[in-house]
Formats: sequence, C-alpha cells, structure tokens
Amino acid sequence: MPVEESAPGFASSYRRQVMYSVAVLLVLIGALVAYKGGAALTVLADVRRTGILRLDTDLALGQDASSLVGTLARSIRYLAIVAPALVFGVLIAAAVRTFVSPRWLVQAFGREPVREQVIAGVAGAPLMLCSCCVAPVFSAVYERSARLAPSLGVALAAPSLNPAALLLTFMLFPGRIATSRLAMALAAVFLVAPLVARLGSRVTPEAAAMPGVQFACPTSRGWSGFLASCLHVTTRTVPLIFAGVVASFWLAERLPLDVFASQTVSTSAVLLASIVAVPLALPTFFEIPLALTLIGVGAPAGVAAAVLFAGPAVNLPSLVTIARSTNWKVAGLLALAVALVAGLGGLLVG
Repeated sequence: MPVEESAPGFASSYRRQVMYSVAVLLVLIGALVAYKGGAALTVLADVRRTGILRLDTDLALGQDASSLVGTLARSIRYLAIVAPALVFGVLIAAAVRTFVSPRWLVQAFGREPVREQVIAGVAGAPLMLCSCCVAPVFSAVYERSARLAPSLGVALAAPSLNPAALLLTFMLFPGRIATSRLAMALAAVFLVAPLVARLGSRVTPEAAAMPGVQFACPTSRGWSGFLASCLHVTTRTVPLIFAGVVASFWLAERLPLDVFASQTVSTSAVLLASIVAVPLALPTFFEIPLALTLIGVGAPAGVAAAVLFAGPAVNLPSLVTIARSTNWKVAGLLALAVALVAGLGGLLVG
C-alpha cells in the first residue's frame, strides 16, 4: 500500500474528495435536468392541450440549398437552440475530467457487460441531451474510464432514451411506431454499443481494467483544473460540432422530402430514410415534426419509425467527435449499426 494511503488522515481526506466531486457533478446534472425537464414539461402540457407539437420546423425541414450563406445561417440558428444544452455538456464533461477518478468509473461500471450498459442507460437517459451536446460527455467518460461500450451507451441513451421524447412519440404516433422507437433505442444501448466496442476498440479488456496505469489522464484538481478542463473540452469538441452541423445541413438541404413518398416499394424508402437520418443534426424533439411531415407527404410508417430513432441517436457532429476520441473505425461502425437497426425496425413497422 502506498505510504500516503496508510497515513491517519488519508481516509477522511479521501472521503472529503469523494463528497466534493459528487456534489459538483450532482449540482451540474441537477441543473441540466431541471432545465431540460422544465422545457419538456411545457412542451408536453402544450401537446396534451392542443395535440400539436409547436417547434421551428423550418430549421429541420428547410430545403433552401441556394447558397452556403443560407446553410451557415441555419447552422447558427441550430447552435443557438442547442447552446444552453451544449454548455451543460461541456461543463459536465469538464467536471468528469477534473473530479472523477478513472477507478471510480471502472468500479461503477463493473465487469459485467449487462450491468455496465444498464448503468450507462440510467446515467444517460435523464440528461435528455441531443447527440451533439452529449458528445463532450462521451469523450470525457471514455477518456477517464477507457471503457468504450458504456461510454457509447451514455452517448446513445441521452438522445435515444430521452423520456420526454419517448412520451411525445407515444402521444403523437400510432402505438406500433412509438413502440418500435423504444425498442430500437434499447437495442442501441444494449446491443449496438457493446458490439461497436468489441469490433472497433483498440483497448484490450485487461488494459481497460487498469486505468490508473495507462489511461488516467492527469488533470489539475480544484477549480483551476476545472476551468482548464472546460477550455480543453471546448477546443476539442465545439469546433468539430460546428463543422459537423454545417456539413449536416448542407447534405440535408439537397435531399427533397418527396423522395421518400416517391418510392414505389416501401422497403427502399425505409432503407433510404435509415441511411439519410444518421448524419442529420436535429435538436431535441425535432425528429418528431420531421417524421410527421414525412408521413404527411405519403411516406410509409416504417420511414417515420426509422427517422424517429436514427435522427436523434447519432449525427455527423457527434460521429466526428467520437472519431476524434477513438478512431474512424468506431465512428463508422456506429453509424452503420444505427442505420441497420433503424432499417430493420422500420421494415418491421412496415
């Protein structure tokens, strides 16, 4: 045992450090849940009263591809909408880097594959962050734990298992579409994340079990370390997110919505929607009016189901951020797996 651990004051000092770290994280997460939860309750109450989801649908559905200026303008509007949530994502990621010991994360996740994904899902779902905004949290959790499967589980659970988004889906769509969205989200957290981690990770299970040796990125403790981590997280993720948002809107603006209604075979429409929805950058809840609009122009129900899952699950900005923290193989496998799950779920819906 190290000398400092046998000192009389070590235990009490360690407990104070744990309590301090937990308190900082709980304050940040509590503020995020209050912010997102309050907004969600307002939306839910409005939908319950009117039966209509009122959002700036031009952002998600606009088809003006006339100029790069228009694309940049929509990208800035998107970032303005998600900015508060993105700030929370950066703050939580910085707190994880500064105050959370790698060994704590490994102990929390445990060694059982099912347990670590359950923990990831329970940790991610209440955050209710879109895929862009949870990307910094993924990077911090993976950096500190070297556990790719639960880190991806957190990144997928925040947008896919968002309880408010799921409730809105059950309120506004037929039961088979809403149930398929929930099933696909669970499959993403419990099947996709571990599979991608197994196929794409360069970290061996033995190495991941010893983060204190190889993977404990040393950071300064205290508020100075926290501010340094905020700067680190911001410079490493926010520029990538902005570039990904611009590229996502540029692609989306060049795909007319009626392409899904024009498919003579519903199978091809569902598969196309599954592929197209993966890179789209959508704020929280915006997948819902997009899916409703697709149904309105004649798209099959399976197309709506695929978009409801794949739209929020990942997007181009989050994939780029994940690739930087891991490698492009992981990001590519994740995009492919999400598209496959969306396609299969959409085909089952019909």
